Amino acid sequence: MGGVVNGVQQNVTGVGAGGGEAGWRAPLIAPGDLAAALGDELPPVVLDVRWRLGGPPGRADHLAGHVPGALFVDLDTELAGPTVPGGAGGRHPLPSAERLGALLARCGIDAQSRVVAYDDADGSVAARAWWLLRWAGLPADRVAVLDGGWAAWRAEGRPEEQGETSGPVSTAGLPAAGSMPVLDADGAAALAAGGVLLDARAGARYRGETEPVDPRAGHVPGAVSAPSAEHVGPDGRWLAPADLAARFRALGVDGAAADGAAAEGAGAGPGAGGAAGGAGVGAYCGSGVTASSVVLALEVAGLTTPEHPAALYAGSWSDWSSDPGRPAATGPEPGTAGTPGAGTPRGGTQ
Repeated sequence: MGGVVNGVQQNVTGVGAGGGEAGWRAPLIAPGDLAAALGDELPPVVLDVRWRLGGPPGRADHLAGHVPGALFVDLDTELAGPTVPGGAGGRHPLPSAERLGALLARCGIDAQSRVVAYDDADGSVAARAWWLLRWAGLPADRVAVLDGGWAAWRAEGRPEEQGETSGPVSTAGLPAAGSMPVLDADGAAALAAGGVLLDARAGARYRGETEPVDPRAGHVPGAVSAPSAEHVGPDGRWLAPADLAARFRALGVDGAAADGAAAEGAGAGPGAGGAAGGAGVGAYCGSGVTASSVVLALEVAGLTTPEHPAALYAGSWSDWSSDPGRPAATGPEPGTAGTPGAGTPRGGTQ
């Protein structure tokens, strides 16, 4: 049975409170449906992943007010692994199975759990949590992002809770890391040459006009600019599937190409070539966080499926730019993929 959130066809896994799964939908869930699901005998686990580049940390916001029962999860220390000197692997490397397993245990998440993540921006950080849970093996119909996030919850006058929340500890057998396709730098270069590699950063960073955090400005040669902020409308809600699909098709993505990439890269782990080579689609950003929302948006658009998701270049630009031997294209055009020193018609390399 299915339902629609902002025009998005959803997986609906039950009805009725008191042991059912009232209003449950994935991969996007509306505030009203989450409120109904929280009344179930076994309510979903809610993760508050508010975070912003450059700080301040989101924990203070969580303590001041959050969705009732929500657990605060820190992006830097729980949704990412430690960085390494020199920047290889990027600013937010994928966490080890042990680190991710510790987080899931702390939050009481197991293979039967339903989980909702939210942030207070455009859903990109929540999408990182969504992606990691899927990567860990949680079924696609058990994990969702709150459409509109914290702002939408408050705008509808939903109940709030203050202070710290603790969840029941789980000892179940998650994670099985590797359930989503992952690219390394070579895989990203190959995908840019033979498929569609989407750059989720703001346009100015893609063009190389500014670079606030990473070693060099520019983009992976051959990558196409696809800012993640454009997944949502002025109200902060996700665009309808048809609108997302039209946007991605205009960038060169189609369902057949997306399926080809995902099928080739499915199950690849960190450092694997993943969806490299041939037709396909993948995404990167600055550190692998906001690119997760591109993976989600492609699925919402119907251009990929839970069985064949888009690939993620987890290290992203922070990994790519840390290697001076890798070319960096600048300007508004993709440039020539896979050719060292290649620039763009109106730009250059760095």
